Amino acid sequence: MFFRDLFKAKMPEPGDTLPGRAEPIPTSETSLINGKPIMGPYPEGSEIAEFALGCFWGEEKMYWQQPGVIVTAVGYEGGTTPNPTYNEVSSGRTGHAETVRVVYDPTQVTYEQLLKLFWEAHDPTQGYRQGNDVGTQYRSAIFTHSDAQQAAAEASRDMYQAEMTKAGYGKITTEIRPAPEFYFAEDYHQQYLVKNPNGYCPVHATGVKLEGPIVHMEQV
Repeated sequence: MFFRDLFKAKMPEPGDTLPGRAEPIPTSETSLINGKPIMGPYPEGSEIAEFALGCFWGEEKMYWQQPGVIVTAVGYEGGTTPNPTYNEVSSGRTGHAETVRVVYDPTQVTYEQLLKLFWEAHDPTQGYRQGNDVGTQYRSAIFTHSDAQQAAAEASRDMYQAEMTKAGYGKITTEIRPAPEFYFAEDYHQQYLVKNPNGYCPVHATGVKLEGPIVHMEQV
């Protein structure tokens, strides 16, 4: 790890955070995948899930390919700087994680299926990094939108921890908490791998997989 990465590998102290701005950063209005609005309004009956697992370009592609997903968007979540830019988030001084918003039809795909994709697409034991990508913005996180999502996420973490321990991995560091405000990332980040088919965005999966459903979530 380079010396410049040491600062980014811990959450910023209150006095070190950037002030941000009052106005949102301009971004796309619709998805390049299907033309649907990425900021809403979303269809009646749809639900929102939000995940952070490293570089958000590849994460978004993984989710837009999932049947039952209505629309996806990338943004910044979990920090304190309002309406941050990508450069600000990358500085390590906002506390935000690169996050994907997944708007889905729960009659077509379940939250537990989205969780399964999340756990199996990255290594959730690395703290503030994924592979060579170092910084608080690359941490593993699940931002929940209901008590049921929170319970399901925690239960799934415990199930994967048991399997990962058997496989020789360490403690899961994934942050699981009610979703704070989601700030949409700049236009060029939205559906980045459509705009840049050869774009680089590594996946650092553990290879630990569970067969069948990982948890039953009762609707509340």
